[in-house]
Amino acid sequence: MTKKKGRIPTETLISIGTVVVIFVLWYVATANEWVNPKLIPSPQKVWDAFTTSMTDGYKGKTLIEHFGESMGRMFQAFGIALITAVPLGLASGFSSKIRAALDPIIEFYRPLPPLAYYTLLVLALGIGDESKIALLYLACFAPIYISCVSAVVKIRQDYINSAYTVGANKLQVFLYVIFPSCLPDMFVGLRTAIGVAYTTLVAAEMVAANSGIGWMVLDAKNWFRNDIIFVGIIVMGITGILIDAVLRLVEKKLVPWSGKA
Repeated sequence: MTKKKGRIPTETLISIGTVVVIFVLWYVATANEWVNPKLIPSPQKVWDAFTTSMTDGYKGKTLIEHFGESMGRMFQAFGIALITAVPLGLASGFSSKIRAALDPIIEFYRPLPPLAYYTLLVLALGIGDESKIALLYLACFAPIYISCVSAVVKIRQDYINSAYTVGANKLQVFLYVIFPSCLPDMFVGLRTAIGVAYTTLVAAEMVAANSGIGWMVLDAKNWFRNDIIFVGIIVMGITGILIDAVLRLVEKKLVPWSGKA
């Protein structure tokens, strides 16, 4: 069944309706004081805090500056993880010896909560961006690496043999058979990694930082600024949705066959 052009999908309307209902309930609950206003501020108060933090800033920096520093840390770490984890993951998928050398390291630190070893990074690198980027790099590396290994391992051997049969060399087999076959799983790893990195970033900024969205939320808690806390939470949530949507869009463009029989 084809969708009519220019018509909003039903699923999109349902999602928009859910958000509208949540905001209406939030407004009604705070307007009628069904909840303690000291715990849950009204939408108007949160909006006022948002506009104020955008113009006057919070603790010396505007919301955009706090947001920019957080995103800068995250995307630096994600980029470094991308250019190291993908080749190592693909190589480990091909070579059991490489996989045997790397797996103990990955499997040792992967289940650990990032903040468990963050103290060591802070002692070694300080409370600046270096320790946060290192922490985020480790958080991103494991999901990307594991997805790449899994993608290579489950490629059907007859696909590779068929390519060799028609005269393809090893580079052509990799470029036109192996790498495209790995892309769907790789994007799953990338989306997982960026989600883990985002939550880890906020936690890291809450522990040792003097700027960023996570730090702003924590500092606002100390001063009972629940309106700022809500601003930070909403900004983080919307940003997470947008980042995932961008990755989905890129995946759809680069891997149009993903999810199709």
